[in-house]
Amino acid sequence: MKTVNIRTIAVGAGIPRVLVSVACPTAEEIVARGHELAPMAFDIAEWRVDHYDGARNPASVLDTLARLRDALGDKPLLFTFRTAKEGGMRSIAPETYAELNIAAAESGCADAVDVEILAGDGAVRRCIDGVHRAGAVVIGSHHTFEDTPSKEELLTRLRKMRDMGADILKLAVMPHSRTDVLTLLCAADEMSRETDCPLAVMSLAPLGAVTRVCGEAFGSALTFAAVGQPSAPGQLPLEQLNTALKILHEAGR
Repeated sequence: MKTVNIRTIAVGAGIPRVLVSVACPTAEEIVARGHELAPMAFDIAEWRVDHYDGARNPASVLDTLARLRDALGDKPLLFTFRTAKEGGMRSIAPETYAELNIAAAESGCADAVDVEILAGDGAVRRCIDGVHRAGAVVIGSHHTFEDTPSKEELLTRLRKMRDMGADILKLAVMPHSRTDVLTLLCAADEMSRETDCPLAVMSLAPLGAVTRVCGEAFGSALTFAAVGQPSAPGQLPLEQLNTALKILHEAGR
């Protein structure tokens, strides 16, 4: 697996990197959350822009992004507008989605940008190219909160991310059985053998919590933790996740 640098953090080598999300409605709350999180023991902060009341105002988004960047200090920052069709708070037109993501990367305040790979091929290609030109990392992503598709379908979606130029491939699915959890892990294991792109795969809800700690064994290099209210079902508290990751990492050496 190659490593992908997000600011000062190398993703793809050793223990999975931990992300924590900022998901607040107002600029003041977002900035305050950034200051609160900055000294904590995690690797990358994610701003969930779809939770922001000013999300439909590009100037307001960029202003708040700059303020959050300052609040986080040296912590790398991932810019994410999660659309309603993939479990987010708001809908957005594909071209507007691409323009906002590119603007965030061009501002120099976002070290990485999450790009939903099924947001429309034209907009996605434009978005990925624009984010790369700006010097930021692209995390290609797909989320389904209904079920866990077949292993073949999961691999198809991961391959699409890779083929469209994403640097890191992210997949989040909803399990309804232990077999669903195993399906995701098997897909991750197989994909990790055919690509050198780092993966970020997770099975949601309490049933899938194991995937948030065992990723290193299956080729997954990123995981999400909760500080206070989780931003997605099944996230583990930061301190507990760090402890579990370290235990499994040391056991596998």
